Amino acid sequence: MDLLARREHSLAELRLKLADREFPPEDIEAALTALAREGLVSDERFLEAFIAARIRKGQGPIRIRAELLQRGIGADTASRALADAHDWRALAREVRASRFGPQPPADFRDRARQSRFLEYRGFTPDQIRACFGSNEE
Repeated sequence: MDLLARREHSLAELRLKLADREFPPEDIEAALTALAREGLVSDERFLEAFIAARIRKGQGPIRIRAELLQRGIGADTASRALADAHDWRALAREVRASRFGPQPPADFRDRARQSRFLEYRGFTPDQIRACFGSNEE
């Protein structure tokens, strides 16, 4: 309960944290089953909270998906949740504008630098191209 009081956790995260604290595997599974039955832990609720927090940080779907996979969420589940979560092109434009200003890049070098930044943040090449205007769409 102490772990759940701080933030939402996925079932896989809780399983790992409890195993690190050397609880017996049968006790871990019994506790997780009881918590899930009572609605105190939910992978769906974890997904919503996690994705919303990462969107507020300006991260894109590729980076968020990788972090979800590290936290024990299945690839299909993560992809479905991210597909409907946000307008990723609009978020990429907002992130670019907040970091580099509203003006488009002046030359190829600036454009490449801004593209690398957005790629690091986890946006797809299509979403990155959409940030720089309609001449490439």
